[in-house]
Amino acid sequence: MSTNMKICFLLILMNHAGTASGQKSDKDLPPLLQKAAEEVIAGKYLNAFLDILHFQGTNVWTTDMPKKIMAYFHAQNVIFTISSLQMSIKNYLENLLYQPKQLLSDFQQINHQQFQTAVKYLFRSKKNRFELGNIVLDLDRIRERIFQSPGGNRTLFLVTLEKCFPTLSSMECVDILSQVLQVSSVSYLQPDVIRSLPKDLPQDTFRNLSAVFKDLYDKTTANAQRTLYDWMKQILQKSYITNELNDSASWVSAENLWILGRYMVHLPLEEIMKISLNEMRLFISYDNATKQLDTVYDITPEQAHAFLERINSSGFDLRNTSTIYRLGLLVCFYDNMEQMDAIVARVLLHQMMKCNQLRGFQADVYKLKAQLLDIAMQNQTLNDTLGSLSDAVVGLTSSQLDSLSPEAVHNAISTLNQVSGWAKSQIMILSSKYLTYEKVLSFYNISQMGALVTGISTQSFHNMNPKELSQVIRGTLSQYASDLSPAQQQGILTKMLASRELSSAVTDIQGAFFKEVCLSDLWKETGFNFSIVKEKELRKSQALFLYELLSMKTATPADLLSLGQLVKGVTCQQIERMSTDSFLNNFRFFEKNLQLLSPYQVNCLAWKFWKASNTSIPPFLLSVLPAQYLESLSGTSCVPFLISLGKTELDLMIVNLHKKNTVLQKVQECLNGSIGDEYDVDILGNLICHLPPAIIRNGISLRAMAIALHQFRFCRQLSHEQKTEIKYKLTELYGIPKNWTAQTTQDIGPFVALLSKDELTVLAEKFPNTILQIAKTARPASLPEEFLSAVFESIRNSGTSIRASDPTTDCTGITAPSSDEIIKLADANAFWSVQELQCLDTDTFTKNVEFLGTVMSFNRSQLIVLKEKAKQVWGALPSWKSYHIVSLGRIALALNESEIEALDLSSIDTVAALSQQTEWTFVQAKSILQEFLEDSGQTVHGLKSFDLAGLGANLCALNTTDIKTIKTTEFSAVIGRVGLLPCRTTVLEEFKKMAESVFGIAAGWNSSIIQEIGTIAAGLNEREFKALDKDMMPYFQPAAIRHIPDEVFKELSPEQIANLGPENAAMVTESQRNHLNALQLQSLQLALDGARTSVQDTQTSASTIRSTHTPASNCAHFSSGFSIWFCALYILCPTS
Repeated sequence: MSTNMKICFLLILMNHAGTASGQKSDKDLPPLLQKAAEEVIAGKYLNAFLDILHFQGTNVWTTDMPKKIMAYFHAQNVIFTISSLQMSIKNYLENLLYQPKQLLSDFQQINHQQFQTAVKYLFRSKKNRFELGNIVLDLDRIRERIFQSPGGNRTLFLVTLEKCFPTLSSMECVDILSQVLQVSSVSYLQPDVIRSLPKDLPQDTFRNLSAVFKDLYDKTTANAQRTLYDWMKQILQKSYITNELNDSASWVSAENLWILGRYMVHLPLEEIMKISLNEMRLFISYDNATKQLDTVYDITPEQAHAFLERINSSGFDLRNTSTIYRLGLLVCFYDNMEQMDAIVARVLLHQMMKCNQLRGFQADVYKLKAQLLDIAMQNQTLNDTLGSLSDAVVGLTSSQLDSLSPEAVHNAISTLNQVSGWAKSQIMILSSKYLTYEKVLSFYNISQMGALVTGISTQSFHNMNPKELSQVIRGTLSQYASDLSPAQQQGILTKMLASRELSSAVTDIQGAFFKEVCLSDLWKETGFNFSIVKEKELRKSQALFLYELLSMKTATPADLLSLGQLVKGVTCQQIERMSTDSFLNNFRFFEKNLQLLSPYQVNCLAWKFWKASNTSIPPFLLSVLPAQYLESLSGTSCVPFLISLGKTELDLMIVNLHKKNTVLQKVQECLNGSIGDEYDVDILGNLICHLPPAIIRNGISLRAMAIALHQFRFCRQLSHEQKTEIKYKLTELYGIPKNWTAQTTQDIGPFVALLSKDELTVLAEKFPNTILQIAKTARPASLPEEFLSAVFESIRNSGTSIRASDPTTDCTGITAPSSDEIIKLADANAFWSVQELQCLDTDTFTKNVEFLGTVMSFNRSQLIVLKEKAKQVWGALPSWKSYHIVSLGRIALALNESEIEALDLSSIDTVAALSQQTEWTFVQAKSILQEFLEDSGQTVHGLKSFDLAGLGANLCALNTTDIKTIKTTEFSAVIGRVGLLPCRTTVLEEFKKMAESVFGIAAGWNSSIIQEIGTIAAGLNEREFKALDKDMMPYFQPAAIRHIPDEVFKELSPEQIANLGPENAAMVTESQRNHLNALQLQSLQLALDGARTSVQDTQTSASTIRSTHTPASNCAHFSSGFSIWFCALYILCPTS
């Protein structure tokens, strides 16, 4: 604490002190308490607190002890009261939570006994309260706050490393380190910290600590993993040298391999080849060896081959099935294929089901499985061997699967239902075959299908027995709900809701399925209680309706808000109507579910909190209020503000760029333009994603950057300028890329893509698998063209693939893509030329068409040549089956109007798959719609709700006459889905009329209806918009605002525009804005700023804000019941 702070404490305490009774000698005070009293006077509150805790734990605390302490203070001419002493220590401890570096410094100054006491109460004590007479401290709360405070865990870890091993028994220290590491992100387990780990630990302690690090392997960076391996190796080598009985050339014994665990992947090849054959034989004989080898996800082919060679040389026959079962992930690189029989091939295939867990090398695994598949099927039919091929069946082509008998699929279902990685077309084929054999779709049949359940047709689901269907959606289907098409989901729901009483049907609909229940169906049932919402995911329109309905019943706000999903439905008016006590008591539910709230709701919460208790408003809420409310934040209130805001997602709370920049300006002021160390990074949290480029370049120290880089990797939308500065920092931190290690390249991850083409080429040659993994795991849109080009050239020039060209076309001198290359390249496949794609041989195209259909960067010319290749391979368009069409993915976008008309689109499931593509032209969409109607023999009037759901954006191609013929009951069931479509104005206007046939005239619509119908609300005319209550404006979906025609939008009143809310105001287009007058533009700015509207006072001057909030701002972070004494301390004695 600063000197000013200590003096301030004493002034306050003496001002409130009572005179201690009696004049006792300091000899009456036990030595430990006398020491604690002296530490209090010296301002060493942590030391004093720990001494008192230790005394109380080892002595009887008598009732006269407080009087003796007070007498001692009096003898030293310092006057305290019991209550003021309690408050001083409590406030000091709480203040440390915002000063992790001070916490570290104070912990470093405590002695061995005090450290033992701290450990006892932080990690080993089951006490949740500490009482000394009238002094009561909440130990649970202190523990929780330290563990959850930014930097708190880092401090505990560093202090434990520094003080634990010299003070406590080694085993105790391992237990404590384990506890600290388990409750944290482990980002502070950096190489420099690891190097400081003790290297002279007792053997048992070393083993236990190694076990802790093995459990944390996936949480640590690649450089940290390598450094931990080096630390373990150093100790193991030392132990090996001191053991005179060792006669092996290598320190890597069977036992040491077991101790290394997953860190064995860091063994160099030459070390693996030196392992004694006796030790290798002993290791593989361990029962736990297989479990360990099952976890070496990042092993390389070279290392795996070296281990396999040593295992084979040690006397284990690699063709023996019992040996194969022991190999773990080493089987993924099995290379002893000569004269292999079918039985061994099948055993290997079965073991290789785990190979999808490998970090990379999937193309190699795919190739090996294909070879084993051929061996496993020698002299047998596919029908006979299907059940013994494990997940290699994923490598079978659609035509091979289509040739299977229904009986063969039925017999193999216990294997097929365990397989992952199916393509959609494969699922459709196998599901159809299985159900052809079963004939009747039942709960039992579906429960046997695993992922294949998503291939059941919409009509089949709709034809199921309702009772069986209700069991299915609680069972197998609940796992795969997100993989079902809109048509399938709607087919299931309509059958369930139509066949039984609504309330019981709704009760059975769990999880994400409930989101598909339409608002008009919920309207029909008023007997719901709040338990109906448990374990259900809600759309916002459902939440708005249900919260309003349930709040009128006996349920309290706490009952409703504690359900989580219902917070989506709380309106600004309902928040405003809460009493102050009710609001403050229930605010924790809003805070816990902040990610579910809209920016408008967060703004309403901020205004309510300001009005209810502006002295304790959580600092992050100040960011959504108008800019002047942030002006008062400074000094001591900065750190709580940064911590509070860093725990939120700024993009979800503030959508307006100008307002966000204002908030970030305050963040910069609080940082004073610099981020000095890892503790500053801890405090920033998610705010690090929003740091301006200038601070990244000049404000982040290299020490902080090493930690910040890990945080930057989780940022969703870094700007080009931010990325440029990160690139600059990378070279400053790690040197030029050609000198980077594999671990550094891995840790830098997606930021490797920022390098120049030449730099990338060097890295791709050195670490090809690392670069491929980065390309596969990054979002395609986030990868620059130069990076993908470097990946493409690296794979293309590797020359390891076997390529075959189409013999029917002129491919002389052209090297066609191979399956191996296509799998490795992912989105970099876009760099194949049209001629190279044209030369794809039939087998390669057939095996990879579905994969090629996912490449987002293909241009139209590439898509057209792939479409032509499909026609060449599959024959005339009318002969194409549904699974052919579905497997095309984006390639289908190249189909022209006449080609679409030639397809068989009689199945809504085929159309639903086509509807997943979002780049159809109006002409193509119209053709798909017309062809579906013709091939299915339906009219628009006859469309079911699941047909409408499956047609998706193709509905935008309907003409106004046809829209009028849609049945109201069918339309009402999918109105929420239709409201997501970006249709043209004339179509939205007609859909709006349909919505009125469901919900009544637009003038009577409430917030839940407006939210439910989405973009359809943009079809309202000028008169209808004018008639809308201004309080309805925030409940338009943001997409609807963009779709309101300019000439209609300009007719909104200033009050309506001011009530749009921050999110909807940010959606106003430049064209709409240009049509507004000065008063409307002023109202729009108020909405963007989050200014007060109807439920708040209209204006508050900046001067009033400052006078109200400046003193209290220093206490803003004490919203969780913190002491007002600490506020008083800052108000009366501001720190310098």
